[in-house]
Amino acid sequence: MKTTISFGNLTQQFVASLRILPFTVVICCGLYTVIIFLAAQVVPYSSSGSLIRSEKGEVVGSELIAQQFTLPKYFWPRPSDVSWNAANAGGSNLSPASLAMRKKTKKLLAPFALKQGEKVPTDLVTSSGSGLDPHISLAAAKFQASRVARARGLSIAQVMAIINNPANGKSTIFLLNESLVNVLQLNRSLDRLQN
Repeated sequence: MKTTISFGNLTQQFVASLRILPFTVVICCGLYTVIIFLAAQVVPYSSSGSLIRSEKGEVVGSELIAQQFTLPKYFWPRPSDVSWNAANAGGSNLSPASLAMRKKTKKLLAPFALKQGEKVPTDLVTSSGSGLDPHISLAAAKFQASRVARARGLSIAQVMAIINNPANGKSTIFLLNESLVNVLQLNRSLDRLQN
């Protein structure tokens, strides 16, 4: 059976396509864009990022991207193999058994001035896979509490109260049953306490 396409059929199909075109443009370009934009406003961090602002409205950092703190009065984050640069995320890929990793770990241990037999929580001397992890373990925060308290002239009880306050970035990973603390939020809470 031979099928023939007439010029009249092509014209009808073309006209039908032209009628459908405005509706398609409105739905795909307009309605879809508006729906995605509104959804992004509702879902946390999807359109405005995870930026944290000061009381003056200035951006002070990100809740989801680590930044470096080196002063003794602040809690220190995990080390970063990318110098806390969000444009260059990545880990070191060093084996725990490698000589380079042991040298790096010894260098990272130096600022802690450890006493004989004292152990540092692992996350304070190892970087995360991205190099941008904004959290430290509760153990790492407690380990730094005495240094922070001494540098700020606070009691360890005051610093521990800030660490244990969920409003200061404390959360729990349910599958691992481990508590984490957001370093930026913790340090901002300390600054607010003393201002």
